[in-house]
Amino acid sequence: MRSWGGSARLDEKGRLDPLASVGGWRGIVEASLPTFVFMVAFMVTQAVWPSGVAAVGVAVVMGAVRLVQRQSPVQAVAGLAVVVLCVVMALTTGQARDFYVWGFVTNGLYSLGFVVSILVGWPVVGLIFGMVRGEGVDWRHDRARRRAYAVATWIMVAVMLTRLAVQLPLYLAEATTALGVARLVMGLPFYALGLWLAWSVSAPRRTAAA
Repeated sequence: MRSWGGSARLDEKGRLDPLASVGGWRGIVEASLPTFVFMVAFMVTQAVWPSGVAAVGVAVVMGAVRLVQRQSPVQAVAGLAVVVLCVVMALTTGQARDFYVWGFVTNGLYSLGFVVSILVGWPVVGLIFGMVRGEGVDWRHDRARRRAYAVATWIMVAVMLTRLAVQLPLYLAEATTALGVARLVMGLPFYALGLWLAWSVSAPRRTAAA
């Protein structure tokens, strides 16, 4: 497995591996389990405190496992920090639905950043995939490549805006359980699909052999 330090991982043939790019099945489980535990705990208890404690507890255990296995502590600490932040937001308002607010913030900010990158001619996906493909930023001198990477970046924007379009109405309707389910369904697997589509539409065209 070849990899680049960003969010894209390639297989032995140089093709994007969407599952590996989001951390494999383990990455999906680790990203989803605290949300799942919070959602189930709240359905059972109808109380934010025990639900939050359960979510943080799961995140702590998963982080500890990574440390015991002598893996990088950065991912473990980052994952735990996000869960703690989500729990704090819910505890601050006393509303379980606010556990999901940070996701709205990150999707909104990333969407804005990606759109700005397209408008200024430096689409984020082009910067990432260009490094992976060995193009660097030479693709910026090719109009077709610039257009392809702009389209690829719009795909990732669509992923994030779709999340907001589905989940914000559920938040406003105080449909907490449905919001939790939507967050799980539209998490890393949905992101991996967008990543694969972005990779596919931005693939360099093969020229016919002379």
